[in-house]
Amino acid sequence: MKRGHCIALDTHCLFCEAAVLDPGGKVVSRQKLPTAIPGLTKFLETVPRPRRLVIEEGPLANWLWRNLRSAVDEMVVAEPRRNRLICKDGDKDDDIDAEKLARLYWGGYIKAVHQVDTIEQTVFRQHVSLYHSQVRQRVREGHRIWCLFRRHGVMIRSRDFSQAEARPALVEQLPAHAVLRDDVACLLASFDQLAALEETFRRRLVELAKRVDVVRRFEEMPGLGWVRAATLYVYLDTPWRFRSKESLWKYLGIGLERRRSGNGPTYLAVPQHVSRLLKSTILGAAKSAAAQGENPFAEHYGRWLEQGLSRDLARRNTASLHSATLWGLWKNGSVYHPEWVGQASAAINALGTAHHAGPARSAARSAASL
Repeated sequence: MKRGHCIALDTHCLFCEAAVLDPGGKVVSRQKLPTAIPGLTKFLETVPRPRRLVIEEGPLANWLWRNLRSAVDEMVVAEPRRNRLICKDGDKDDDIDAEKLARLYWGGYIKAVHQVDTIEQTVFRQHVSLYHSQVRQRVREGHRIWCLFRRHGVMIRSRDFSQAEARPALVEQLPAHAVLRDDVACLLASFDQLAALEETFRRRLVELAKRVDVVRRFEEMPGLGWVRAATLYVYLDTPWRFRSKESLWKYLGIGLERRRSGNGPTYLAVPQHVSRLLKSTILGAAKSAAAQGENPFAEHYGRWLEQGLSRDLARRNTASLHSATLWGLWKNGSVYHPEWVGQASAAINALGTAHHAGPARSAARSAASL
């Protein structure tokens, strides 16, 4: 496609600042538009074709992506962290930001963020995100409770007060102060409400997950229950986003990035800007599969330990093997076959061996801190 006109929208809840560059990179239009699909579509249609649109990732991005991409020849949702270091130079204003974003797009410096195409997939992903958010809230409330107990010398853990019948004995260990006892009662009631809401979200998540063929096939793999299978499915969205297993591993936060300057040594390190949810999900699946035993993942995990790898590195290698197997069956449309697991282990074995060689050894230690 020819370069065409580049359109950038700096989006806000009430309005969007638009900047349009012609094929030569000259600003030909600036407008302030209401954040509404009909008005934005009408504006886009006034720009000559071919026209390309760029916006930054944010709460409105997927909604705008699904409703505006049919009005342009190409639409990109940009990674804002990559744009920040370039755009923060000089004056800052909404219309200036729109022009800078358009120039980055015109120059080919934009890193695209994958977007979900359908409303059904969007809602499923949002529900999975809400479930994990609810889990964090329940855990956070549990931490408040046991911190309050510990401040008065009562050393407990969250599981000690999870059962209602065990609570009276724990409360009796606290000082007999009316305000303190009332505070504890309120926190326990809040914890129960959050736990009940979490269970409601979980039941709906499992119900939605069972309707999706891909998630059902994921769930058959050792270490992947319904929650982990659904989480990987909605956040990865499609296996065709990744050109190789290595790019998938980096996206999951378990791959290695190489860094070298001049004639200095080559260092390996895990990526810094990754999804913590995806990383914990795939590492948790590897840990569960290794603990279950009697499956290919547990066998490889034990073999890596015998070769001298630390538990953290063995777990990361197992997670790499797990994700490679999952990626393969997803692309092939097949079910889980235990005998396929070994086919992906050769490259991972080589990667694990590299951790013990030359200047990359110090990086292996940093990679182990997952």
